[in-house]
Amino acid sequence: MTSLAAVRRTISALALAALAGTALAVPAAAQEEPLPVSVVGPDSVNLSLQPESGEPGEPGEPQIELGLRAPGEPEPDENGVIYPIHQGDYTVTVDASSLAGVAAVDFSRLGGWRGCSVDGLVATCSDYEIYAGQDYNDLGGIRLDVTDESAAGDFGTISITAAGEGLAFTGHTVDVLVGGPELRMKQLGEPEGFRAGDTFQAPLSFRNQGGLGGKGVVLRVSGTRGLSFPSTFGNCWYDPRDPDDLRGWSTALCVFDSEFAAGAAYGLSAPFPIGTAAFALYDSMSYTFSAVPADRVADLLAEGDYQPGTGPELGLVRLPDADPAGYTQYAEMDFPTKNTFDLDLTGERLRARKGQTVSVDVGFANHGPAWLALLRSGGEPISFWVDLPPGTTATTAPGACRPADWEGAEGDYLCSIDTPILEDASRTFTFGLRVDEVIRNATGRAFFAYTMPNEGNPANDAGEIVLNPRGWH
Repeated sequence: MTSLAAVRRTISALALAALAGTALAVPAAAQEEPLPVSVVGPDSVNLSLQPESGEPGEPGEPQIELGLRAPGEPEPDENGVIYPIHQGDYTVTVDASSLAGVAAVDFSRLGGWRGCSVDGLVATCSDYEIYAGQDYNDLGGIRLDVTDESAAGDFGTISITAAGEGLAFTGHTVDVLVGGPELRMKQLGEPEGFRAGDTFQAPLSFRNQGGLGGKGVVLRVSGTRGLSFPSTFGNCWYDPRDPDDLRGWSTALCVFDSEFAAGAAYGLSAPFPIGTAAFALYDSMSYTFSAVPADRVADLLAEGDYQPGTGPELGLVRLPDADPAGYTQYAEMDFPTKNTFDLDLTGERLRARKGQTVSVDVGFANHGPAWLALLRSGGEPISFWVDLPPGTTATTAPGACRPADWEGAEGDYLCSIDTPILEDASRTFTFGLRVDEVIRNATGRAFFAYTMPNEGNPANDAGEIVLNPRGWH
């Protein structure tokens, strides 16, 4: 079978042959410059002496993902097809020779479906096409693992170079350090009896499980809408949440120009206060300590609209020997858990004649005090059912409501409400109902199919829709 690459080469050869005469007549100064292409990937890898394993019998995920970046961005044509900006053989050489005795190198996921030829700690990959930008120029990944010979402080590099006619490549180097600092955070829990409106005095701390110490630590604390930082510290910077972004985060960055040792635990010189609003409920807080040299702090602050704190400075204090089991890579907490919201559904009572079409409003409101955010589910909507009064047909329905024409449906329409739902939210869902038959006291309803956790008043979770109620004249 003729390969796709061979077909492409044939087409290219024919095109070049057709243009050969003209090309010879072009002055040298008008010949195209080589296409500049850069190899991209991480600058460094800290190879843990306590790695997380992959699936049984399978290597873990690659720590190094490589690719190529060419000028421009990939643009589809009128048929949605994205074409390469270069066609012609090129090779990529990945040289990890300096990792001999430092780490084991797995090239099996390099080169995609084509794979690469491997000779010891050197892999050579061949390809033919290059696209604009980076998205379609994936080279694959490299997995590194410590061995019995690996020791904290071992260091090596991976050098990536490439060559091809008509191409000007810029290579890339990945520094590999074994057993560098690895900071793990103390997992926190909500204090007993904590309620919305209280301030959590957070005892933030970390343990360095790496084989080497270091100097320079940055603490990042983030909280969602119901959380705040009531105190500011002189060595912290604060980036408040955009008020229009209900799912956004406020962030504090605190900088410590302190040394830390391998295997040691450190805590703050004072608790870090985190305030909770009266509407807060299952708001999210996360924090991380990272080993960051002082000369990199400015880059972190440039990522947000940070304002300096004005209070006393926080420090780091070495803690007694800490149980490694109490520390985790990702420290986060949802609180307060003690608060309630009051979701309320209301209907209408109307008179209507046979054949008449009337507008019926179903009202929804949250009377608080808490908001309903569902942050962990990414703003998943909540839903309620609407049963139409007998003798009526819906002529129009709100866009957020759909006919429930499937087996097992609990009502005639299922309506959705996006979250987050603010503590004082209200909304109206208007149906157009045609009266096909006049039935005295014809009653439908809007209702939640179940009572949600933290619902403070289930009694108003349903509202009646009544047409031609008895006693009305």
